[in-house]
Amino acid sequence: MSVEYSQGLAFDGRGFAAELHPLVAELVASPVESCKTRFRAVEEEFLGDGDPGRRAVYVQLRILSGRPVELRAELAERVLALLEKHVPGGRVHLAVDVAEIDRDVYRSAAR
Repeated sequence: MSVEYSQGLAFDGRGFAAELHPLVAELVASPVESCKTRFRAVEEEFLGDGDPGRRAVYVQLRILSGRPVELRAELAERVLALLEKHVPGGRVHLAVDVAEIDRDVYRSAAR
């Protein structure tokens, strides 16, 4: 998973990930150890009308292909709700994208 967020946003990324990983593992029937999240503060961005007070958080989850669209939609909704809990108020755009990884060609290893 990757999370891009506006630089300067008071975002509790570790707290978010601590709740995100068990949620994803449960919904996609995968071990929590398979979950990995990277955070990137975006240094430069232009949001909407360019108001410098606007902020954004964009989460992209990539899960192995073959899961029903209803499950992916539920995952997106639940992650969005989790984001709303961990991102402070103000003018903030929150977005979640659940993309598929082609399971026929994806490989990984852990040591």
